[in-house]
Amino acid sequence: MYSTIITGGLHGLDCYLARVEVDCSRGLPCFEMVGLLGSEVKEARERIRAAFGNAQIELPPMRITVNISPASLHKEGTFYDLPVAAGILAAQGLITPEDTQGVLIAGELGLNGDVRPVRGILPMVLEARKQGMRCCVIPAENLEEAGMVEGICLKGLRKLEELADTLRMDGPLAGGRKKAKAAAPDTGYDFGEIRGQEGAKQAAAAAAAGFHHILLIGPPGAGKTMIARCLPSILPPMSQEERLETASIYSVAGLSAEEYLSGNRRPFVAPHHTVTGHALIGGGQVPRPGAVSLAHRGVLFLDELAEFRRSTLDLLRQPLEEKRVRILRNSGSYCYPADFILAAAMNPCPCGYYPDRNRCRCTPGQIARYLAGISGPILDRMDLCVEVERVRFDALMKREKEDTTDSADWRNRVLEARQRQEWRFSSDPVAGGRIRSNSQMGQRELDRYCRLKEEGQSFLQQMFEKFGLTARSCHRLLRVARTLADLDGAEEIGRIHLSQAACWRLSAGKYPGTA
Repeated sequence: MYSTIITGGLHGLDCYLARVEVDCSRGLPCFEMVGLLGSEVKEARERIRAAFGNAQIELPPMRITVNISPASLHKEGTFYDLPVAAGILAAQGLITPEDTQGVLIAGELGLNGDVRPVRGILPMVLEARKQGMRCCVIPAENLEEAGMVEGICLKGLRKLEELADTLRMDGPLAGGRKKAKAAAPDTGYDFGEIRGQEGAKQAAAAAAAGFHHILLIGPPGAGKTMIARCLPSILPPMSQEERLETASIYSVAGLSAEEYLSGNRRPFVAPHHTVTGHALIGGGQVPRPGAVSLAHRGVLFLDELAEFRRSTLDLLRQPLEEKRVRILRNSGSYCYPADFILAAAMNPCPCGYYPDRNRCRCTPGQIARYLAGISGPILDRMDLCVEVERVRFDALMKREKEDTTDSADWRNRVLEARQRQEWRFSSDPVAGGRIRSNSQMGQRELDRYCRLKEEGQSFLQQMFEKFGLTARSCHRLLRVARTLADLDGAEEIGRIHLSQAACWRLSAGKYPGTA
């Protein structure tokens, strides 16, 4: 007796349809599973045995052989439990081939027969729809996550003994499809709560409008962390494509994905400075997405940047340039997206008060050693470097709304700037669909959209020669200037935009060890 069940398999963020083949034949009773399986998949035998007994389903005393193909791909995860159980029931004749035709089945089994949620359901359902499957039978607790995928029937399952009836039932068993909310993102932080620091807010708006990386330097208590945490509140809402992309990453990582599917809030990830390289970039014995991938389409915030290990920070070089992470293992190559805004905050010295010599007691050597933990290539990849000064008392005590600008006002300006960028790049036959923001412009786009008048070109040449700018830093300066022009609604980059971009670009040079 032979049966075949279709399920999903994960390889990094990519999903493929796997075939579970079950053969029940005469011979010494045993339960064998083959197909280049990981330990979690092999352990399914014991979970299935116990689940069958507690669900009052007889496991036939026969030779049971299970093959999960393609056998050339390494398989990990617990979502193979339910399809293997379904294959055994189909081999016994308790489920007909018509019931499982065009159906993807995935889920973990508890020893008592409960069907438990699994990671990676969203990319599985997306792949099933892409391959023309008519239905997906998944754990009921995963229905909310999978419900955003339209065009395919979903059936939720809670008990193993309900499987046969669920497959025969027409239409979805439970759960509804949620529509994305159109409301503005509520992050709990608002620029209106920050007194003063208008220059830093403007820099944050430029970072949000052009998707630029930003570094905030200043003494303790100046508001660096607050400004960074307010950054997601002014970012434009995610498109449906971006929501599915972000939620798929969280689904594969085994984290909650519903909030990114049902709302407009972008990811904000803030790892501690003791984070390991694997946790930051991704990887491990069984590769999983790291913090840079969890921050995809959002913000990666590194507080106390100088406290991070230099070797850990240097791992960011490739993701900052290529917008992705590639991990090589014996089991294959894994690629994770990593297109994020890097927002970092740091003190200028160990005590935090340099260059205020009335309060700072650090020697130049101590300051240089403190800042030496940040390599030049990492600093060179920061588009904006903003000095956040101590807030004045009169600015701190102002309470009138007209004295400050809240996140809603900044978000409107950012949205207008992003609309200008979308119109500009969508009308470009080469850049259309490939470039979303100013920070992604290559040499061709810089030549076309960042043309300078003679006055601006002369000013940029002076900056290039006086401060010894690299080709990368010069291009980043132009991208920021283009974003500032978009925020002002200007068609051409003016000298004021170049001056502001150069000021933010060169601010770090005043600190020992960062020039």
